[in-house]
Amino acid sequence: MNFKSALISALMVALLLGCAERKIYFPKDTATSEQTKTNDMIQKEDKTAENKSSELSSQDIREQIRRIQEEVGDIYFDYDKYDIRQNDIPMLKKVASFLQKYPRVRVIIEGHCDERGTNEYNFALGQKRANAAKQYLITLGVPSSRIDIVSYGEEKPVCTEQNEACWQKNRRAHFVFIEEGK
Repeated sequence: MNFKSALISALMVALLLGCAERKIYFPKDTATSEQTKTNDMIQKEDKTAENKSSELSSQDIREQIRRIQEEVGDIYFDYDKYDIRQNDIPMLKKVASFLQKYPRVRVIIEGHCDERGTNEYNFALGQKRANAAKQYLITLGVPSSRIDIVSYGEEKPVCTEQNEACWQKNRRAHFVFIEEGK
């Protein structure tokens, strides 16, 4: 294996390990009483959330998906950009919180663009926008295995007028929630 291949392999392993879901627990033997209380609370909350989620029927899950789908809006991007904007962070936190509360739900993030640019360019930009939202959700603790991305480029506009206000509405990432296994 040459140096370049070894470096690429090492980076891939680091990336995969870096994306794993992590919880911080303090070892019992060295933990202070406050840290021990925190450990116990985290473990109790995890078990309670797992039990509540596993007790929900598919109909209950579908109802929660319907509710969150109405609450969660799109996030928007500046022209020719795929950076997450500060004012969209609360929406991403809402998505992450929902996914953490309901482990039987996954999300598809759709990347969209305005009509300017070639189809190929807009498809790639839509992919980058969807991926930027995915990466942000991962930093908030959502496992990457529960997030799918798709780019529609300019193919599914929400507005068809040819002006900046309309184009801004089309530069977005849209969230679609589905039940695991569906």
